[in-house]
Amino acid sequence: MSGSTKRIVEVLDFVVDQEAQGKRLDLFLTEAYGEFSRSYVQKLIEDGFVLVDDKEIKKPSRRLKAGQKITFYIPQVEPLEVLPEDIPFDVVYEDEDILVLIKPCGLVVHPSPGYSSGTLVNALLFRIKELSGIGGKERPGIVHRLDKNTAGLMVVAKSDKAHRSLVEEFMQRRVLKRYHALVSGLLREDSGTVEKSIGRHPVDRKKFSVVEDGKPAKTEYEVIKRFEKHRITFLDVRIHTGRTHQIRVHLSFIGHPVLGDKTYGFKTSSVDRKILNLMGECHMLVSYQLGFYHPITKKWMDFQIEDPKPFRDVLNFLEDAEKQAS
Repeated sequence: MSGSTKRIVEVLDFVVDQEAQGKRLDLFLTEAYGEFSRSYVQKLIEDGFVLVDDKEIKKPSRRLKAGQKITFYIPQVEPLEVLPEDIPFDVVYEDEDILVLIKPCGLVVHPSPGYSSGTLVNALLFRIKELSGIGGKERPGIVHRLDKNTAGLMVVAKSDKAHRSLVEEFMQRRVLKRYHALVSGLLREDSGTVEKSIGRHPVDRKKFSVVEDGKPAKTEYEVIKRFEKHRITFLDVRIHTGRTHQIRVHLSFIGHPVLGDKTYGFKTSSVDRKILNLMGECHMLVSYQLGFYHPITKKWMDFQIEDPKPFRDVLNFLEDAEKQAS
């Protein structure tokens, strides 16, 4: 941080594991800290915000070795200018108070350093004249979010009154949230519940994990189908809480990480190359059902969608492979 006058708001420590051996420093940190784009991470490295084994490294392309300690100083960020952008997304329902949409895989929900454009918020500002301002200018209308590589249903508040009511619904756990997931391995039980607290991983700060002093979290799952040939299970998942990465953490905890989720244990070597090509960078996790009380009318609203691409393509591939094997 030589010469930097920016205030540090957080310090993150990482240890390079064997799988990251030989990876570029900028790529490692981009994957480790998903809030920042790679270009912004590169700038922080060049500005001296990163140490490798306690030595300042200003070369983003530096290749890493297993066992090295990475220290990442997160500086206070400057306010972002968020501009409207014509980015397409599918709308399921809209009235003067709320909008229910399908967020595609790969779309970041709200701006952050390095993601000042190309986000769902940029798209919303282009489409909607009035959005709730409670979330600030960088998160207008955003009541909840989905991870970048997760697709599915989201509700957005168009007024402050609607925003406050929806936030209360989520906090009081009166919202129905169901997901479809494709996970590694064949689950023995037809259904189950994971009720384990979730918090920051004690060692790897880029992740969350099951920890005793974390926040309560409850996830229910039911097997829809087992694909024996590829050893993949299709699940219906319901979450009763909304912890960060909850489904991904809980499914990994029981030994069945979501396909595509390298952060929580998915191994590319565990599936057919054709499946990897169909998936791309997407996690095989879709928010297919969302239910809540309308913030103004108090009427129960329940929305369901068909699984979007590429989830549907992978599912069709698995179905066909299963038929051919029988």
